[in-house]
Amino acid sequence: MIYYKTPDEIESIRESSLLVSRTLAEVARHIKPGITTISLDAIVNQFIKDHGGVPAFLGYRGFPNAACISVNEVVVHGIPGETVLKEGDIVSVDIGVLLNGFYGDSAFTFPVGEISTEKRQLLKVTRESLNLGIDQARTGKRIGDIAAAVQEYVEKNGYSVVRELVGHGIGKKLHEDPEVPNYGKRGAGTKLMEGLVIAIEPMVNAGKRNVLQSNDGWTIFTEDRKPSAHFEHTVAVTRTGPDVLTTFAFIEEAIAAEAISH
Repeated sequence: MIYYKTPDEIESIRESSLLVSRTLAEVARHIKPGITTISLDAIVNQFIKDHGGVPAFLGYRGFPNAACISVNEVVVHGIPGETVLKEGDIVSVDIGVLLNGFYGDSAFTFPVGEISTEKRQLLKVTRESLNLGIDQARTGKRIGDIAAAVQEYVEKNGYSVVRELVGHGIGKKLHEDPEVPNYGKRGAGTKLMEGLVIAIEPMVNAGKRNVLQSNDGWTIFTEDRKPSAHFEHTVAVTRTGPDVLTTFAFIEEAIAAEAISH
């Protein structure tokens, strides 16, 4: 059952989405070699609450933390803990917020200090694949058009798309219909109509697409232990084209400010 949003509801989702975006920017100010993932999680938890929101992931299906923090070969759903970030790591931070009855959801994969050329290219391609997917989020197109745009670009660049995990509808619930895979056929799947709000989130592996789940029931990692990247935006389908409700602009400002201060 797909729930189409009114313009007012989309504005409410935009508010929660902007809080997610600002929270990720707060993370950007603290990500550096030597910090633990649990410290980053505490920052996320506090920032969301200080701004009137509820951390959407905390307690969701038993998830123990406010953020999913996934380092290097961990694709998604990494549980924050005593892992210390080191120079050259990449770390995906995925955050959801509930504000005024609506959810927002976004993820960004951060470089920790100087990273290798290979990792930098993986981040670049993953992020570009997200933009290509978003560009297909138009009335009259189909879910398969988004999925195929992501898959074609990722595979053309020699990477692989994770198939076991997908994007999703979002609104009054964190996960709504329809599912938004990152692979598929153009012209297939649910037709996109005005008022649909979806989280588009490519998960891209440097090596093969195969993934495994750890014994904790959450952490998903690449079978070949090669790095993986993950970027996510919450997007509304409108008459005039895709309306991206989350933003990476705050993150970029924070990263730039950190670079200047050093």
